[in-house]
Amino acid sequence: MADIHNVTEFIFLGLSSNQEVQKVCFVIFLLLYMAIVLGNLLMVVTVVASRSLGSPMYFFLGYLSFVEICYSSTTAPKLILDLLAEKKSISVWGCMTQLFFMHFFGGTEIFLLTMMAYDRYVAICKPLHYTSIMNQSVCAVLMGTAWIGGFVHSFAQILLIFPLPFCGPNIIDHYFCDLLPVLKLACSDTFLIGLLIVVNGGTLSVISFVVLLASYGVILFHLRTQSAEGRRKALSTCGSHVTVVILFFGPCVFIYLRPSDTLPVDKMIAVFYTVITPLLNPLIYSLRNAEVKKAMKSLWFRTMKVDEK
Repeated sequence: MADIHNVTEFIFLGLSSNQEVQKVCFVIFLLLYMAIVLGNLLMVVTVVASRSLGSPMYFFLGYLSFVEICYSSTTAPKLILDLLAEKKSISVWGCMTQLFFMHFFGGTEIFLLTMMAYDRYVAICKPLHYTSIMNQSVCAVLMGTAWIGGFVHSFAQILLIFPLPFCGPNIIDHYFCDLLPVLKLACSDTFLIGLLIVVNGGTLSVISFVVLLASYGVILFHLRTQSAEGRRKALSTCGSHVTVVILFFGPCVFIYLRPSDTLPVDKMIAVFYTVITPLLNPLIYSLRNAEVKKAMKSLWFRTMKVDEK
């Protein structure tokens, strides 16, 4: 192994080399990360504590918020600390660990968003059979499938990248370990590995994205037969889902469904899907969903009453 990994650590170039810019970014990303954790944690607590949010849709939404916290936490804390560090380094093992968990939670989110689309399809297109189809056992199986799918996806990526020889240089033009920037540092022919990474990551994103859009297309077609009030409520719910799907899949498809090279804009796009999207998700689902807003208000009043006692 020592012969394969002569490099013991990687050095990040980060978002900027300007010290003043880094200090400003430190404050901004610290506040953003705190908002991500608090916002998504509030969503998890609201779903768990509110009896009115007992349907499968909110079961999946609670897990989505939990996954968002984990997903953002694979990169954001390291980014924040490095913004104040002179040397932005990470060990090879740390790099592989970051890679694994980032793609594990990212892959889980892809499958989870697909499960949420299936849930909306059943709720809108087969309303009379919804409770029997989406029972607790089915929801548990679907959630377990999402976790297993994320693990298999991430493990496959690690199997491709870890055996590669890293002899130097060890400079990564990024702020975290991602597949393509790390792949550039391997001192061997990586064309086939890069192709397999695209097949595993890019194809998964595209297929899931197409399936999701197709499912929402079927739902919209089915809404023609429903009442105006039913269409309004369904469109509001599905609109939130579609917004989250586009925000998450758009950058992922751009990054992972192309030849194994990197572009200067990649870091900014990575900020979008590792920080901005996890920040926006709880806002999108809470602001566009009357039941969630009502449950949050109820939870707030109950908390205030407990404090008064």
